[in-house]
Amino acid sequence: MGRLEGPPAEGVRELYPFLYEGRADLEAVLAEACRSTEEKAAEIVRLRWQVAEASADALMECAGEMALRFASGGRLFAFGNGGSSTDAQEVATAFLHPPCGLSLPALSLTSDVAVVTALSNDVGFDVVFARQLAALGRHGDIAVGLSTSGGSANVVRAFEEATRRGMLTIGLAGDEGGRLAELDLLDYLFVIPSSSVHRIQEAQTTVYHVLWELTQHALGAVPAP
Repeated sequence: MGRLEGPPAEGVRELYPFLYEGRADLEAVLAEACRSTEEKAAEIVRLRWQVAEASADALMECAGEMALRFASGGRLFAFGNGGSSTDAQEVATAFLHPPCGLSLPALSLTSDVAVVTALSNDVGFDVVFARQLAALGRHGDIAVGLSTSGGSANVVRAFEEATRRGMLTIGLAGDEGGRLAELDLLDYLFVIPSSSVHRIQEAQTTVYHVLWELTQHALGAVPAP
């Protein structure tokens, strides 16, 4: 197996340098792919342990607060951009249609394409989540915002609106937390200490699934983890 012909697409060479540096045989390529996979797997395991050690008490407390609000009729609103939008939909699905336990009211603010595009086109993308919370949110609800950089302007605006409405505010960010770490209005912020978007999103998935399980336990719906 020789090297790939023609110039690689921008960014591809940096991701897979072993495919473009001279001639490579199949065994060498597979060995490098295996090494890279093992390295990434080890990194995400390390990150998950790191977050667990740093945030165990905060996760328990946050889940308890979420359970109190659900028990009082509160609803959960999740939001984010790009891959974080997909994660926000998964957050809502996990609570609304769980594999076990109680079905809890939850909604992703990126699910209604008509609303998202109307607000983006007519008002501005920065308010696409805040305007929805202004219309739907109320005291005792829960706002969960995801941002790998922690710097998404529309996520920040949404948390500002959620705070004005007396909602429980929960942020998930990466690296050093970005703008979310600078806010003094968040009730909880869980930061994944990594600069890799992939590892951040993988660890955030663990965080919100742990929050779901602990919330269900606090409500008496599933056994203690």
